[in-house]
Amino acid sequence: MLLNTWLLYLVACVGLSLSPGPNSLLALTHGALHGIRKTLFTIAGGATGFFLVIALCLFGIGALVKSSILWLTVLKWIGGAYLVWLGIQVWRSPPISGDLAVNTHLTNGWQLYRQGALSSITNPKVLLFFSAFLPQFIDPQRSLVVQFFILASTFVAIECLVEGLLANMANRIRHWLKKVGRGFNRTCGGVFMVIGAALPLRG
Repeated sequence: MLLNTWLLYLVACVGLSLSPGPNSLLALTHGALHGIRKTLFTIAGGATGFFLVIALCLFGIGALVKSSILWLTVLKWIGGAYLVWLGIQVWRSPPISGDLAVNTHLTNGWQLYRQGALSSITNPKVLLFFSAFLPQFIDPQRSLVVQFFILASTFVAIECLVEGLLANMANRIRHWLKKVGRGFNRTCGGVFMVIGAALPLRG
């Protein structure tokens, strides 16, 4: 793809990644609860989910969902239910400890990876956004597969960097978070539940 098109897309991706969303909140929470190394599994899961969502959008599934009220409604309820469930899990998590070893064994890498992937895949707004956003940067005269890898890799790389910075920041202030006990877990869990409950109700 043309360099100026890619640079414009790069700027747009930075703005999108810096806007708050379920995956950035999940990285922040897991960074505080489990440490930066464990949270890399969460970030990798989110990256896998974003790759899948971008592929679905570029190859036509996004257009189908966008045009079908039924499919959009089903996807909204599935995504909302998952976020509520995730919020409950975060709410019930043990309070943050000053000792990383206490928390790092509580959740294995596969569980964190799965949570990150499902958080991105089950968010219908991500699917709808990319189905409307990506066509602006697609050149129909060039290989769609090559453009997919360029667009997907660019967004995922930026998203992973932002989530990694959030997780590292949360890990650095974990000793302060330890003082607030379960308040941090319940605040983050409550945000997830509110987002999940509101998601299916939005037009």
